[in-house]
Amino acid sequence: MTDTETDVRAYDPDRDREGLWALKRAFELELGAGGGEEKAATYEGKLDPTYRERYLSWVDRCVADEACVFVAEPGDAAGGAADGLDGYLFLLPERLAFVWDAAVLNEVYVRPERRGTGLADALMERAVAHARGQDLPLDRLVLDVDRENERARSFYDRHGFTHWGEMVARDL
Repeated sequence: MTDTETDVRAYDPDRDREGLWALKRAFELELGAGGGEEKAATYEGKLDPTYRERYLSWVDRCVADEACVFVAEPGDAAGGAADGLDGYLFLLPERLAFVWDAAVLNEVYVRPERRGTGLADALMERAVAHARGQDLPLDRLVLDVDRENERARSFYDRHGFTHWGEMVARDL
């Protein structure tokens, strides 16, 4: 991929709010779709206007500390999305480094039609470079990934991620 195809840059709340929400919504719907009808309905059900505003307000608070959300904007040759963004990566701000004693990759999403183009690689490179600049207890970048998502697991393997514990969850 060349720079004329995609520009990875820091998220700008004034410019990118709607585009980020469109990508976040697609990300959540894909997560839900991967787990059957009940999970799909749960994920779709949470994406109401209140969730939207809470999520975008949280993003605003995070990026007020540092540029930790990166967006991919198509260049002239890429033919990107109507809302102007083809993907995003959300790295938690440094002030939250003690959550996992490391940098935390919270979310990465690329529109399906742009997958396989190197866009996710460009987002990851930007995240790794940013994380290296954070003052971390451990020089490590962590994330959680669905063990059944082979495409994502292959992507993370290709970028040098290795198994490091396992996340478990329970309903509240």
